[in-house]
Amino acid sequence: MSHDTWRIGHGFDVHRIETGEGMKLGGIHVDCDYRIIAHSDGDVLLHAICDALLGAAGLGDIGEHFPDTDASFAGADSAQLTTEVMGLLEQRGWRVGNLDCTLVAQVPRVSGVKAQIRQRVAELLTVSTEQVNFKATTTEHLGPVGRKEGIEAHAVVLLYRTS
Repeated sequence: MSHDTWRIGHGFDVHRIETGEGMKLGGIHVDCDYRIIAHSDGDVLLHAICDALLGAAGLGDIGEHFPDTDASFAGADSAQLTTEVMGLLEQRGWRVGNLDCTLVAQVPRVSGVKAQIRQRVAELLTVSTEQVNFKATTTEHLGPVGRKEGIEAHAVVLLYRTS
């Protein structure tokens, strides 16, 4: 088996949060009393996933492709950015084998939307929901996430070469 047959990537993202009227997570709107502070829509989960995808393909990171210093990405829809990242991978013959991602947040509680997030992420990655695992945890009120000052996400992805 060639070393270019399989690749693993890891992604991480964190954003500050403040009182607001909901946030985007995994490409869906989550109703809550907080919002993410970011240059784009701040979808911390999709940002971590994009970094994992780009990292596995050896294509750098999300900030290199969609810099927060570029006004054209102000308020950008992270689902669209994820679609663009998938296009880069597909051009190079990469497909997603599986994704495992974790949201680390004291707020919002996402148990009621976990299936929707998993489904939306699978759609964006053009894979089945069986290839996507989504987990959420708190920090038990410790640190900035526990104090409801921020939200973070981790993602690990396995890519395989199709051509």
